[in-house]
Amino acid sequence: MLSETETRLLGVMMMVIMLGMGASLTFKDFAIALRKPVGVLVGLMCQYGLMPLVAFLLAKALALPPAYAVGLILMGCMPGGTTSNIFAYFSKSQLSLSILMTMSSTLLAILMVPLTLAFYSSGIEGQWQVPRANVIQVLFVLLVPTVIGIALRKWNANVGAVIEMVGGLLGVLVILFLVLSWVPRNSQLLMTTGFPVYAASIGLGLTGFVLGYGLSRLLRQDARRSRTIALETGIQNGPLAVLIVLLTFSGTQQQEVLLIPVLYSLFIVLTSSAVTVWFRRITLREELARDAAKIGALNAA
Repeated sequence: MLSETETRLLGVMMMVIMLGMGASLTFKDFAIALRKPVGVLVGLMCQYGLMPLVAFLLAKALALPPAYAVGLILMGCMPGGTTSNIFAYFSKSQLSLSILMTMSSTLLAILMVPLTLAFYSSGIEGQWQVPRANVIQVLFVLLVPTVIGIALRKWNANVGAVIEMVGGLLGVLVILFLVLSWVPRNSQLLMTTGFPVYAASIGLGLTGFVLGYGLSRLLRQDARRSRTIALETGIQNGPLAVLIVLLTFSGTQQQEVLLIPVLYSLFIVLTSSAVTVWFRRITLREELARDAAKIGALNAA
């Protein structure tokens, strides 16, 4: 489990991340999203329709003990994380859509996370329930810096851009912080952890990538937007899940429930990096093909 100092530091870092997320958007972006809402709506369907269900089915299929099942379902119910925006940028996906999806899923989290979490974790026996008040408390506190970030961007675009960059980079640093501070102290636990826990931690993100892309294509999104939605679906807000666990549980319970959110946060960086390289190559091939077609059309003329 994390020390009290690390817990406070994590809370402060999350506030800075949410400030950066807010600074990445303007009120005009929301107007654009409302005029062309299909991509965002598909993303929200993946985020709050697919991912909680995937987490629940994985927990059942792998016969996870209650503590691990709660950690996995909590992870599946989380909104998108700012880390997805960084991977969307490097994969040459549609960054504006990624940011809007992250923001939209975060704003809806106060309503959707408690509902989906309560629904999918209701059958778990024992003292493993996450109180709805704890979830709402964390989400509400984090929405305040998000709104401040939007206001700062409107007040001064340059200040907003700097805060956006800091917030995005800090998203990656938070995940590294979680891993580097938690893993060494719990090496014995990790050595004795069975295959199903690792399969769940890795499988949640990978399944999200595949289903997010597949559903997007099924709903007639173009390939580039579908790749963006796939990244946004598979990359959940791990640090947020960790904060909720720290607020809800203590002692051995906390350590057990925390295992999958921390492992997910570690492996999602690795799997997302591989997927990002693959998506980037596909995008570059598409761009070269379009350029060749334009040259061919000019020559024919």
